[in-house]
Amino acid sequence: MSAWPGAADDEVAWPDDAVEVGRIVDAWGVKGWIKVQPYSADPQALFSSRRWFLQPPNGPRPAAKPGAPAAGPIPRLLKITHAREHGDWVVACAQELPDRTAAEALKGARVFVSRASFPTAAQDEYYWVDLIGLEVVNREGAALGRVTDLLDTGPHCVLRVQAEVPGGEAIERLIPFVSAYIDSVDLAARRIVADWGLDY
Repeated sequence: MSAWPGAADDEVAWPDDAVEVGRIVDAWGVKGWIKVQPYSADPQALFSSRRWFLQPPNGPRPAAKPGAPAAGPIPRLLKITHAREHGDWVVACAQELPDRTAAEALKGARVFVSRASFPTAAQDEYYWVDLIGLEVVNREGAALGRVTDLLDTGPHCVLRVQAEVPGGEAIERLIPFVSAYIDSVDLAARRIVADWGLDY
């Protein structure tokens, strides 16, 4: 993993099953809390582990506020002591963040947790991260593409499925992730069967 400039080399073992679950958007309050944008409408993955692993943002590190002291070393691991939902965000405090200045230094950091720490999903419920990359076929066995992302529309989620077309650009299909259209999800075989036509 790449190091963030100034990051502390604390030799923390990066989990093999690390999943990116959110991004630190700012400090929250004056006591070292951070505000995190979760990547899922249900942020349970952030609450499932007290060990959050950090990586730098995509792109340059955000500039410090004018007059602010230079940021110190950035921990690769945060040991979370408290976390809770706050509107559309998750706010949290960690042992490594004694004050607002330390929290502000993490702005833009990407947050990862171990997939093994996720709560067990209920029957017929799936984590988004487990669906991305799965092959989607219809009832006739025709390939519809692979899941590249999911959209949360409120009432239900929608699979974004991308297929390569010979001699042309990739096409995208939006398939509602509801039982009316999804016949089965086989995580072991990495395959979804959908009641969906090639011309939809």
